[in-house]
Amino acid sequence: MTQVKSLEELKRLKEAALEKRKAKVTVGQTHIVVGMGTCGIAAGARETMKAILDVIEEKNLSDVIVTQTGCMGLCEWEPIVEVTSGGSPKVMYGKISAARARQIMQQHVIEGIPVSELVIPA
Repeated sequence: MTQVKSLEELKRLKEAALEKRKAKVTVGQTHIVVGMGTCGIAAGARETMKAILDVIEEKNLSDVIVTQTGCMGLCEWEPIVEVTSGGSPKVMYGKISAARARQIMQQHVIEGIPVSELVIPA
């Protein structure tokens, strides 16, 4: 990696990184991340992930990207599901069972209304 030699160069690198980040989630596209660390799996994250993937298949949703990640650092809230839709802020849901995952998919992903009672308080 090259060395940053000026504040202007650092600002350019920051802008380039932000643009690259924006490109990952385009307008109209939804990105779902499921926490699949050890604590998440023990709390039922596999079933949560399966429910999300089932809804995507049942509803034939083509604009949804689902990924998994390791520990999200909030073990007491596992399984955790994070939803980012287009330009909207990211929403983190906690204690998500398969049934709650289906509710999030219907209400937030399909209808565009976050499920406020399942959101992890900031």
